[in-house]
Amino acid sequence: MQDLTPFSHDIVIHNGIVITVNPDFDIIENGFIGILDGKIQQVGTIDGNKPPPAKTMIDANGGIILPGLVNTHTHLPMSLFRGLADDLPLTEWLNEYIFPAEQKHINPDSVKLGSLLGCAEMILSGTTTCCDGYFYEDAVAQAVLESGMRAVLGQGVIDFPAPGVPKPADNVNNAIRFVEKWKGISSRISVSIFCHSPYTCSKETLVKSKAASNHSNLLFQIHVAETQNELKQIQSEHHTTPVQFLEKMGILDQKTLLVHAIWVNDRDISAIKKQGSTISVNTQSHMKLASGIAPVQQFLAAGIPVGLGTDGCASNNDSDLFGEMDSTAKLHKVNTLDPTAMNAPSVLKLATLNGARAIGLGENIGSIEIGKQADIIIVDTHKPHLVPMHHPVSHIVYAASGGDVRDVMVDGKILVKDYQLLTLNLADVMEEVAFLSQSIKTA
Repeated sequence: MQDLTPFSHDIVIHNGIVITVNPDFDIIENGFIGILDGKIQQVGTIDGNKPPPAKTMIDANGGIILPGLVNTHTHLPMSLFRGLADDLPLTEWLNEYIFPAEQKHINPDSVKLGSLLGCAEMILSGTTTCCDGYFYEDAVAQAVLESGMRAVLGQGVIDFPAPGVPKPADNVNNAIRFVEKWKGISSRISVSIFCHSPYTCSKETLVKSKAASNHSNLLFQIHVAETQNELKQIQSEHHTTPVQFLEKMGILDQKTLLVHAIWVNDRDISAIKKQGSTISVNTQSHMKLASGIAPVQQFLAAGIPVGLGTDGCASNNDSDLFGEMDSTAKLHKVNTLDPTAMNAPSVLKLATLNGARAIGLGENIGSIEIGKQADIIIVDTHKPHLVPMHHPVSHIVYAASGGDVRDVMVDGKILVKDYQLLTLNLADVMEEVAFLSQSIKTA
């Protein structure tokens, strides 16, 4: 072990099983992590010796230490609509319930409040990074800054009046203004442009939005191929599939995140791979809305970066990526009648390193490696449902839940200590949301 002078680390996490999710997927049974200036400086095994000294020592108490989870698709303010309209087809859910509720109740104050609640839920359940898209994203960014988490934030673009942008012609310019305001403000916030879908945005809007994204070298997000109805509509109007429709316009490239990608064929997958685009799969939302099953195994076999997302709380109805991992692994097993499909390590990668790659942050987060940002969580394994522990990765995917996350840090800053959120007054946030929900419920 390297000889270090006293307090050469700001923080040392020790006495835990470290799941690195590094290229070799190393698992360190009695490991420690040294953190300095918000980055991982040292990763190793204690081997009976004391861990290196630090200003702050965190004893994992035999728990599992792993990278913070990466949620590749969220609509943070939609935590306000949790349970508002369940058990409905997507088109009815959107057009008759969600879009009207947004028009009536979404404003900068409600967006910030819903985003604070969404951030709190994610942080407490071990998600340290999310990729978000919504309206009034400026208010989302303010909430993310206060919460301490990391995020890619996309201002929403759609071709009909939307909250904050009553004139559709202003939608793209509004997104550009958001980008110009927030780009570079914080190392924890990356800006983006989010087009709702190929069926709610015109060719002109899609091309203009993508050009604006490319101009600033940003991630471009879009829902695509989510339902069979969408596939039929695009085929009827444009005589091609949704993915190939985007490809023909030059929308697909290494800075494009395709969200859902359920109704795709082999040619679509080849196009995504060829153009270097990435995918966010939202298993529980797909199941709840009966949208279908994304061909995740084919994506991975093609070498396409794929991450897991929860979608908004109106269609999930939670933001717990542990549950998303469990559902993803089991759904693909039963769908293929193959119990070896989507094994635990591959699913954990979707929620960490592969997810980070999918949203353009793979060089900085998603694994416990020297030089990466110290976005780390500790799972408390002293729970009846986590004893005994034969395989820690299987435990994470099949047994643990977000409620087992004891400690959370982002950039080496502790956000959750002993299950307590340190950055927000959660009681006040929940009280305000409960009050607002009364007007939403009775609308």
